[in-house]
Amino acid sequence: MEHPLLQTYGPLEGWHILLVVAGLSIGFFVYQVQKATRLVLLGASDDRFGSWGVRLWEFFSGWLGQKRVLRDRVAGTMHVLMFWGFLMLGSDMFDLATANAFSDRILPEMLNGPWNGMVELGYTMALFGCVAALVRRVAFTPEKMRGTPQLEGNVILLLILSITVTSFIVESVHDPSGFWEPIGYWVSGMGPSESTVVISYWVHIFSICMFFVLIPLSKHMHLVMAVPNVFFHDTEPMGKMRPMAIGEDGRAVPLDDLDIDSFGVSTYTQYTWRQLIDGWSCTSCARCQDVCPAYASGKGLNPKQVIHDIRNYANEHAPILLGGKHPEETMMQRITEEAVWACTTCSACVDICPLYIEHVTKLTDLRRNAMMETMEYPEILNTAMGNIESASNPYGFGVHERADWAAGLDIKIGEPAEYIYFVGCAASFDERNQKVARSTISLLKEAGLDVGILGMQEGCSGDPARRAGNEYLFQMLAETNMMTFQELGVKRIIASCPHCFHALGKEYADYGGDQLEVFHHSEILAELQVEGKLPYFNEVATSKGRSITYHDPCYLGRIGGIIEEPRRVMSGIDVEIENHGRDSFCCGAGGAQMWMEEDSDKRVNVIRAKEISETGCDTVAVGCPFCSIMIKDGLDTVGSDMDVMDVAELLWEQIQKRDAEVRTGSAKA
Repeated sequence: MEHPLLQTYGPLEGWHILLVVAGLSIGFFVYQVQKATRLVLLGASDDRFGSWGVRLWEFFSGWLGQKRVLRDRVAGTMHVLMFWGFLMLGSDMFDLATANAFSDRILPEMLNGPWNGMVELGYTMALFGCVAALVRRVAFTPEKMRGTPQLEGNVILLLILSITVTSFIVESVHDPSGFWEPIGYWVSGMGPSESTVVISYWVHIFSICMFFVLIPLSKHMHLVMAVPNVFFHDTEPMGKMRPMAIGEDGRAVPLDDLDIDSFGVSTYTQYTWRQLIDGWSCTSCARCQDVCPAYASGKGLNPKQVIHDIRNYANEHAPILLGGKHPEETMMQRITEEAVWACTTCSACVDICPLYIEHVTKLTDLRRNAMMETMEYPEILNTAMGNIESASNPYGFGVHERADWAAGLDIKIGEPAEYIYFVGCAASFDERNQKVARSTISLLKEAGLDVGILGMQEGCSGDPARRAGNEYLFQMLAETNMMTFQELGVKRIIASCPHCFHALGKEYADYGGDQLEVFHHSEILAELQVEGKLPYFNEVATSKGRSITYHDPCYLGRIGGIIEEPRRVMSGIDVEIENHGRDSFCCGAGGAQMWMEEDSDKRVNVIRAKEISETGCDTVAVGCPFCSIMIKDGLDTVGSDMDVMDVAELLWEQIQKRDAEVRTGSAKA
């Protein structure tokens, strides 16, 4: 039969219809994409043009390989089938729009079979993927999708279903190969009528054109924006925040030389162009929502909605923004103060996002503006910020008390040493966490390390100030601490607080600390065990005497990448918590939440405490002083009598038991 595109339909020929329909749909698509691009390019500058090797690798593994999408095996597999399917079938557009001239006259004969096979495989994969997705949406609707509009997604899936099914009918009349095109060959054997083929062709074409119209009007705009979004992802360590200003040397501009007019973000155009792309890249998969501790506890933060707010704001105010003016509505008003101040900065949303969307910086940039410019922030933070500014710790204790916990340990204080144990504010002043500091130092001395502490010369790492938005105070602390490190020749630092570990090891590089080696105490303890300088847990205890589970702190596990070391220190644990490792659930203290108040019915630590208590263990090990405090409080609330102990405490406890047994045995002998 004659190709449907070459047939005449009343006064019009087929190719006339194709030109009109395709021209209108593609024209609309291009207009909307260029509009979105113009809105994105209104953003502030952002140097994302380095680390090409890393970018290319992450692009091919993350975008083409869909590695993050596949972390959700069910929904991820459906998406991958459609994604890879469309990549393979895309070239069929050349054949459809040229009445098979592409395959008959342009494509080399030897490639015709493999090409047809690839196209059919693509259609088949997309068909299976969309059918599975439709069944899941309609018959087995996930909890997170209930109560939200599904029309848009269902229409898109029906269009994909239409495109794939009709492709096999159209293919059937072009002598499909039984080897390369088995489905088309099977359909041809059914003998579809000419009218069926013609109708199928035009349904196929109109479905594709409708797809082009809907892409920029829906979440499927990610099909366009995902490419730059993934390629220009942040190659800096996860959770690392950027200085207020960066000099020509690539480092933070010192406070003495700082000359900027505004702080953080208030208007749409103060977000960087890369931050703005996120708004058009979101697929509304709700994975970020699923893992957000603030959302789970009932607070007014939904990371998915934050990203939607960016795009909605831009589209609603497009005439004003493109006209070079600022709408009266600020970004804080759009995203809401409740959402901005509920974030724990645990980065679970960032880690889980298949399109590398950066949720947290949207909120911390707004906090900077609120803290340092508009002065509209939770008043309760005044106490912690004031204490940090005056006493260099959020508790408000005098600096002369910083080393009181170390009495009787015979340790260097304020002297050069191979390793400096950066105690942190919690372990210096919180009675419960002082025991962790004593255990850590005792273990390091047991191993024969040359270790010291800074004592009065140690100041807060600045993490609470930075996460609360007080960037000026953070930089003041960072510069002061760096001066101390340089004066004492500090090269290697051990921290038992993951927040200090992150700030000193990842963020101080911008302030002259790029040569510092910073270790979490669990890393050092595990390494000392390997070197034989400390015993393994099961070597000093014939029986642990405890059933142990382990809570992964966000800034240590997910953000810091330290997951196995704490477990190795304890020679393994008895039961894993349901959410553990990089998927660990936040204790609720991060993002300066430790110094803010929560409603009693919206407490993150209670959610985590319930998960921990369900393990049935009698002890939960931790590797963070804030986690220790929050989890203990949560366990008390849920009525659990589980012990909360740091990994260092547990190992030191066993060594002390061994030594006591040896002494008892010697005395009896």
